[in-house]
Amino acid sequence: MAPSPDFDAYRSEFPVVREQLYFNHAGVAPTSRRVVNAMHEWEEDLLLHGVRYERGWEARAERTRGLAARIVGASPEEITFVRNTGHGLGLIAEGLDWRPGDEVAVATSVEYPSNVYPWMHLRDRGVSVREIEAREGGVTPEAVAAALTPRTRLVSLSSVQFASGHRTDLDAIGALCERAGVLFCVDGIQSVGCVPVDVKKSRIHFLSADSHKWMLGVSGMGLLYVARDVLPRVRPVLVGWRSTTDLWNFNTLHFELRPDATKFEEGSHNFAGIYALGAALELLLEVGMEHVAARIQALLVHADTRLRSLGCDTGPSPEHRAGSLTFLPPGGEGDVKALAAYLTENRVSFSVRRGRIRVSPHFYNQPEELDRLVALVRGFSGR
Repeated sequence: MAPSPDFDAYRSEFPVVREQLYFNHAGVAPTSRRVVNAMHEWEEDLLLHGVRYERGWEARAERTRGLAARIVGASPEEITFVRNTGHGLGLIAEGLDWRPGDEVAVATSVEYPSNVYPWMHLRDRGVSVREIEAREGGVTPEAVAAALTPRTRLVSLSSVQFASGHRTDLDAIGALCERAGVLFCVDGIQSVGCVPVDVKKSRIHFLSADSHKWMLGVSGMGLLYVARDVLPRVRPVLVGWRSTTDLWNFNTLHFELRPDATKFEEGSHNFAGIYALGAALELLLEVGMEHVAARIQALLVHADTRLRSLGCDTGPSPEHRAGSLTFLPPGGEGDVKALAAYLTENRVSFSVRRGRIRVSPHFYNQPEELDRLVALVRGFSGR
């Protein structure tokens, strides 16, 4: 791995640090100056020139598609732009050729609703959801293996569970699904931009992720990966002029779907969002995902050690950790609501999930900022 970058040099990209202790990247992240400038670039172009430089917009879209492919280890032909994670998962759920009696294995007790409702919505097509038993807030390969039956067509899991922060062993589960002849679908919103992701290494068929969390982008813009070998099996739910091979010919009808993932893009692009996504991904790739992940892990170790010294109950354990740390104050669950209010009053951004405080720093955060969080927890507990 190349030498570690100067993380503090990037803090000027995130003026939110002047206002808050921001540890909520697993919820909604602040974006960077680069992203805002990229959005303004397209808006100014539209304002001053109308559609005159539209070819440049299209070129930027393809450049962004390439960056999205790089960050998940795919090829550009396997990437389509989506509005959000649920949009991408819904395209897969509604587009596959289900048969009555098919099963989808999902850990509904711990998954975010975006990775549950699209599969439940298939009931009227005779598809049932089979529960994967989750333990300690996470899903193990053994639990997935126990849930598989001859009727299982697809396993859908989050790469990292939103509430607990438990990281899923995607490599092991991908290999398991491959041996069983089962499709593997991943909600990647809690990992893309936080830890290195390699869809090929993990044998993933589908991965969807919005950019407003760890990618440091904006809400309403995300990516969907569809593996090349299963692309023909997924029917676009919506089609339009952009879905076709002769997309710029508006005078002659020629309905032939594009052979790659762009067949899911039915109409005009959200160019402001695409410019934003491109700038966000460029920043992460510039820092390097290995460096980003190592920095986040170091920050979490720093916070974990100090919170436990106060008597806090913390999780998940380091071997199951990605970007989030959850904790209970020394007073236990009964103090969570009061502590959350106290931290909010002191301009700390975080989340409460399943009765625990969840903190999720990013690479530009500093250990000293986490020390200030710990000092606030200590001050609250000492009242």
